[in-house]
Amino acid sequence: MDTKQFWKLIEEARSQVPAPDNGDAVAERAATLLALRPAQEIVAAQQALWGLMADSYRAPVWGAAYVINGGCSDDGFDYFRGWLITQGRETFERVIADPDVLADLPAVRAFAADGIDIECEEALSIAWTAHQEATGEELPNDAFTIRYPELDPEWNFDFEDEDELGRRLPRLTELYSAAA
Repeated sequence: MDTKQFWKLIEEARSQVPAPDNGDAVAERAATLLALRPAQEIVAAQQALWGLMADSYRAPVWGAAYVINGGCSDDGFDYFRGWLITQGRETFERVIADPDVLADLPAVRAFAADGIDIECEEALSIAWTAHQEATGEELPNDAFTIRYPELDPEWNFDFEDEDELGRRLPRLTELYSAAA
């Protein structure tokens, strides 16, 4: 399974859940669908997933997660990107190109209004869960490799600096300021 096939899996899962903005529901459905495939495809899906995690490992995306969730640890950033992956390829690519577009997403607007953090830890274990379900065994330890890129040095500032985040992510900080 390559990245393109992984995105098809996510889209299929999104089409089969009542609330596709619910990352956990999408991740659970994706794991169920993936478990129907051969074990080698499940293992390959783990690499595809973590390739997307590396692609989304960007300081501006981390800044957006920080604004949305009122702070963002390393694990929190992983979970935020997990949710982002469950939103499908088009949304993922738009957000990677410009994280401020998150302010335009109806789901993000609703989560902001309700004070709900955006995260999906479940997404990180789609292949693990599928492999366990399909084979009764844990995913092999060497199922994937990941190499995160260096974070953008232009974003090397304290995310507690609300003025700087507001300058860089104006729509998102406005949305979350209004929701507070």
